[in-house]
Amino acid sequence: PFPVLPKGVIVIDAIFGSGLNRPVEGYWAELINWLNGQPVTRVSVDIPSGMFADAPTTGAAVKAHYTFAFEVPKLGFLFPENNEFVGNWTCESIGLHPDFIASLETPWHFVTQEMVRSMLHQRRKYAHKGTFGHALLVAGSYGKVGAGILAARACLRSGAGLVTIHAPSCAYQILQIAFPEAMVMVDEGELFIRQSRFDFSRYSAVGIGPGIGTADATALALRAMLEQADHPLVLDADALNLLAKHPEFWEHVPENSILTPHPKEFERLFGKTSDSFERNALQREMARKHKVFIVLKGAYTCTSTPEGICYFNSTGNPGMATGGSGDVLTGMLTGLLAQGYSPFETCVLGVYLHGLAGDLAAEELQQEALLASDIISHIGRAFLKLRSDES
Repeated sequence: PFPVLPKGVIVIDAIFGSGLNRPVEGYWAELINWLNGQPVTRVSVDIPSGMFADAPTTGAAVKAHYTFAFEVPKLGFLFPENNEFVGNWTCESIGLHPDFIASLETPWHFVTQEMVRSMLHQRRKYAHKGTFGHALLVAGSYGKVGAGILAARACLRSGAGLVTIHAPSCAYQILQIAFPEAMVMVDEGELFIRQSRFDFSRYSAVGIGPGIGTADATALALRAMLEQADHPLVLDADALNLLAKHPEFWEHVPENSILTPHPKEFERLFGKTSDSFERNALQREMARKHKVFIVLKGAYTCTSTPEGICYFNSTGNPGMATGGSGDVLTGMLTGLLAQGYSPFETCVLGVYLHGLAGDLAAEELQQEALLASDIISHIGRAFLKLRSDES
């Protein structure tokens, strides 16, 4: 029998590494299960023993409180089913040459502050509001006007020069009073979007979906918008739900558009998967098939490119799991796209800034008290932190 360890002891786990290729069984499984039951602090080196780095873990695995990884995080660290094994993780260099790491081909990348900071545009002295683009947000319906307000505020806070909200007529007074910096274009519909003709030529970027609902007339309006768009769109929320209900709309989605589903919306769009590894493979496949960027929201939001490359975000916290947070992200992405950022830069920079603003808000307010509007109010500080940390 294994001994009982004193409470509070730190146990360093380095039994198995990332090269493990079969489930742990027998004596070693008994040892790991015993260790998991001890009142100790478990610290794993590189990867918890028994956990697979790039596949679902099926055998016994150490449930580490802390994991110290070498050089880069393992893919499995970024998926929720492995949280009980990995605990709080960090990674540091062990002296591998940076050129060697850069030479390795991989479809998975972890977004760093250095990567994001290099994407930031610098504003010129004689720039004007037209320089920074005119964004259009198709958002809101009866009872969901707030989604449009949040998206529009986030859009301007992210640097867009102008923003127009296209909304049903019931939202007109609310929008004009709640957000005077935005222009409002009223739809033919009173309670929901139903218009069938749109002129997107005036706009640098268009975001569609927050709070628009899934009425049949709105579905027809969405199809019309997709058919009439001549540049990449940002599609979120009910635009994605309508796309899931009407897969025939896919042929009209412009290439390099940005889709921002949460896990349930992703499932409606592309079907169920058995685990996060399978879902990631499906995400990459669908991004390639439809030639779009898919931003799958979560703890480590994953952006997959039309080439099937994935970029996992490193900012954000559980306090951001609150109503309206996704609308804020849609507004930020539309605002960045309007300023001339490429769709790739828009996704990686926008998701990072969104998470960083949430982190700064949580530091001030605590995660439990975080509101979507708090994320918006900290977007400026997120830009400031990115620039002030520059060496």
